[in-house]
Amino acid sequence: MSASSSSSKLPPFDPADPLGVDDLLSAEDLAVRGTVRAWAADRVLPYVAEWYEKGELPGIRELARELGEIGALGMSLDGYGCAGASAVQYGLACLELEAADSGIRSLVSVQGSLAMYAIHRFGSEEQKQAWLPRMAAGEVIGCFGLTEPDHGSDPAGMRTYAKRDGSDWVLTGRKMWITNGSVAGVAVVWAQTDDGIRGFVVPTDRPGFSAPEIKHKWSLRASVTSELVLDEVRLPGDAVLPDVTGLKGPLSCLSHARYGIVWGAMGAARSSFETAVEYAKTREQFGRPIGGFQLTQAKLADMAVELHKGILLAHHLGRRMDAGRLRPEQVSFGKLNNVREAIDICRTARTILGANGISLEYPVMRHATNLESVLTYEGTVEMHQLVLGKALTGLDAFR
Repeated sequence: MSASSSSSKLPPFDPADPLGVDDLLSAEDLAVRGTVRAWAADRVLPYVAEWYEKGELPGIRELARELGEIGALGMSLDGYGCAGASAVQYGLACLELEAADSGIRSLVSVQGSLAMYAIHRFGSEEQKQAWLPRMAAGEVIGCFGLTEPDHGSDPAGMRTYAKRDGSDWVLTGRKMWITNGSVAGVAVVWAQTDDGIRGFVVPTDRPGFSAPEIKHKWSLRASVTSELVLDEVRLPGDAVLPDVTGLKGPLSCLSHARYGIVWGAMGAARSSFETAVEYAKTREQFGRPIGGFQLTQAKLADMAVELHKGILLAHHLGRRMDAGRLRPEQVSFGKLNNVREAIDICRTARTILGANGISLEYPVMRHATNLESVLTYEGTVEMHQLVLGKALTGLDAFR
């Protein structure tokens, strides 16, 4: 067979999928992606620039119920009304949600990968029955209280404390930068106890619990971010998560959520890249579209390479998670690479758009500023570098 006849049978080059990554997806995978993409196109994209400009996420409870209806909340968990989707399908959902806005993906990640995951993995059967079906349906929004004003990357130093008082627990402390905090009906709060760090399922209507919303943010503006204040919040003895003690509890939840970020960051990058491609094809300077100039094409080529390498990495990690073989160090690898590259893609896209790149008429600057938060939360660049450094050398450089 000649080379020409062989090449004539090749599929056409797809600029939206230059590596043919969609060939790795099943019909069910594609259906999940299509459902989430359609929902985001209808319910988020027409409004998110205005939400971002105003610094609010109106109708968050309605959005949560709709996300529950399409199975996006706790979607990789089994039972209790959860979809039981694969890790790859959950990742595809995160990518599509963050292509709309990081704040929407954060809503879903905190609900499913942090609050629901903690209860699903470490909770009692009574706790699971009481909370998970309503959370999966979006009837109850959850939040996850780990970070404190003075303790972010070093959660072992947390000051929030839970003490025994008869058969009850009494929680006192503060948590900071908590997504969903002021709209949550339940909070999973981590606290020091005489027996080590424990997790508690805290209904937010308990006396002494408050969640003032954090304002004046220049990132994740279409997202609810709050402080949690626990002023001697009294809980029954069975409010504690029974199946975990120590940092392995919250850190395993964070690893699950970071996996979603590996995918999500590529959604923000894809949106910015596609915007830059379309702009370069129509914006004219010196008598022709700027996409016809070598320097612009070089930028687009480099952006495409990093975007689709990141998507391939996310796929690989998802298949490892589905096989039960994904290590925390590999999640750090993905989060470190994909968020860092996503920010670079957004910044490069901004240069192609020129002055228009800073306008909310285009999504690029919104994605770039959102990713500055994504770069920091659930493990800073430096922390993931040290996780990988320790894995590579066997030497602990954290202290």
